[in-house]
Formats: sequence, structure tokens, C-alpha cells
Amino acid sequence: MNDRLLGRAAFLGILGAGAAGLVWGRNFADLAGRVLPDGVAAILPTKGWRIYTIRGIPTIDPTRFRLRIDGLVEQPLSLSLDDLRELPRAEQMSDHHCVTGWSVKNVQWAGIRFDDLLAEAGPLPEARWLQFFSEEVPYVDTLSLQQASVPDAMLALDMDGKPLTKPHGFPTRVVMPQMYGYKGVKWVSRIHVRRDFVPGYWETHGYDSDAWIGKSNFGFIEGQE
Repeated sequence: MNDRLLGRAAFLGILGAGAAGLVWGRNFADLAGRVLPDGVAAILPTKGWRIYTIRGIPTIDPTRFRLRIDGLVEQPLSLSLDDLRELPRAEQMSDHHCVTGWSVKNVQWAGIRFDDLLAEAGPLPEARWLQFFSEEVPYVDTLSLQQASVPDAMLALDMDGKPLTKPHGFPTRVVMPQMYGYKGVKWVSRIHVRRDFVPGYWETHGYDSDAWIGKSNFGFIEGQE
């Protein structure tokens, strides 16, 4: 199947027409109607992924891309893709769980742990939160420094042995396997280090800011209700 971009109504229509085999868990058509905000579109690529967008997939020139790290830091940074690939590399295999009920098992990720990414910038003592800005404006989300320091959190550059594709967040995306996928901001171009919490896009639509698997509102994984 080629990647397909669907509006919310069309996406729910496919599910209602009998696409229950695409997902795990409870009736996804009912749940999707309850939890997907208006205006969200879905991309249906291969290997079980469903990717939701609010403005469509951005086009990013890798030669001009810079990841900005600013805010409450000793040294603001502007990092190219080459700069990022020179930082300590981390690799892992982990599952991805969407709050709407589907999962992709054993995803191979490679990238940079947030502690390594932030080391040169030097967060100030009063820093508490990381606000991630996507090139899919106005998509943002926030993690605490403590959350971003869990062992399997990373800023990913590669997936399944290859650089991220555009639907999966090229050139950089957040990976938080212990949280639901809406915390995994794609197309990240800025990390703003903050003292205070700012709700992200999905939180403004009623989702929990602490999106731990199986513990947040709306959330479940295969076999859980």
C-alpha cells in the first residue's frame, strides 16, 4: 500500500466500512470518533502505522535544516544534521503504542539521548521542561527534563536501519516508548528549555500531559480496556 493522506471523515468512513482488521483492541471506529480532534488527517502507510497530521507533512531541505536549542540554557545551539550525527549515537528496539489503540512492535530506532543532546547547551538550574516545536506548525508538545531522561527516550534520526522518512518525522523526531505516540513530536526543528509547563497540541484537546502507557485518559494497549 502506498502512503495515503485522508481527512478525518474519510478515515473514519474507512473504519466504519470494515477496516477493523487494521487495528488491535476495542472498536477503533468508535474510539477514533471520540479522541481525534477535528481537522486531523490520517496517513495509512505500510507495516501497521497510522500517522496523524494537522497541517500535512512538511517539506524540509536537509541541507538547510538546523535544530535550535534555546531558552534556559548557557549556550543556545543551532545544529545541522551532520552536527547531530556526530553526537553520541544510541540504538534501541521498542514498541510504539498509539492512544487510539493500535501498536507497532519492535521498531528499531537510532538517534541521540536527550542528556547527550542537551549537554553542550547546558540547561540552567531553573530549567524544568522541554518544549518541542514541529515544522508542522502549530504542533508542539512538552516533556519534563525528568521524563526526557528515561533510558529509552531519544531524538531519533533513523528508523529500521534507515534515515527517517518524511511520514515518520524526517529529519528528527521524539521517541518516547513508555508514553503514547502523540508525545512523539515529528519534524522537530526547535527545543525550547523552559521553567514552566506549556500544554501541547493534543493536551489542548483533552489528552493527558503525562501520557504513560495504560495510565492516561483515552489510553489503552492491546488486551487492555
